[in-house]
Amino acid sequence: MATYHTVQQGECLSSIAYDYKLPHWRTIYDHPSNAEFKAKRPNPNLIYPGDVLYIPNSEQRDESHPTDQRHIFVVELPPTYINIRIQDIAKEPIRNAPYELDMDAVQVTGNTDGEGWIRHRIPAWAEFGVLKVYPCTENADTVICWNVRLGHLDPLDTTSGIKGRLNNLGYYDGDIDDVEDEAYDAAVRQFQEDHELVVDGIVGPMTRGKLNEEHRV
Repeated sequence: MATYHTVQQGECLSSIAYDYKLPHWRTIYDHPSNAEFKAKRPNPNLIYPGDVLYIPNSEQRDESHPTDQRHIFVVELPPTYINIRIQDIAKEPIRNAPYELDMDAVQVTGNTDGEGWIRHRIPAWAEFGVLKVYPCTENADTVICWNVRLGHLDPLDTTSGIKGRLNNLGYYDGDIDDVEDEAYDAAVRQFQEDHELVVDGIVGPMTRGKLNEEHRV
């Protein structure tokens, strides 16, 4: 039956749709009862803990087949992808580097593309993982490792969302919360300086726009 769902940290529309056995996340996002939510969150990939969603009934249909035979029913679910760009300390892409991605016991391997991108299909329910990248350097044993948390990036209009993006871009290494502490101020100022913005530690429209451009979400 239809119900309401309060978003928790680590959830995304794909994982919520999967949990409620809905065929597509748009079944939730495009529902008329979620019009206010959709207006508030124009990017469906960025939702926030505490958001309340209307969850419609899953679609049902009847199929008529002989009972003395075996039948296979296939449900096609929309794919979910992870997109990560790997850069070095100089912000140059790490190109054509082998990588290993372990997402909730699902392992995938490949090479970054010519711009340093990793694009891979993953399970809709995936939340935590480990990414290992082996850059092509003189030291063949070099490996760069990150913990990956899907569904944990908050919207850009929140301090936690700003911290998350600064962390991913290499400017901030602290708690991802809504506290504007000294480390946060220093990270904002360094980002502003690197991108020739007014260095005041305030995330106004120009800084926010540049942060969105650099992070790409």
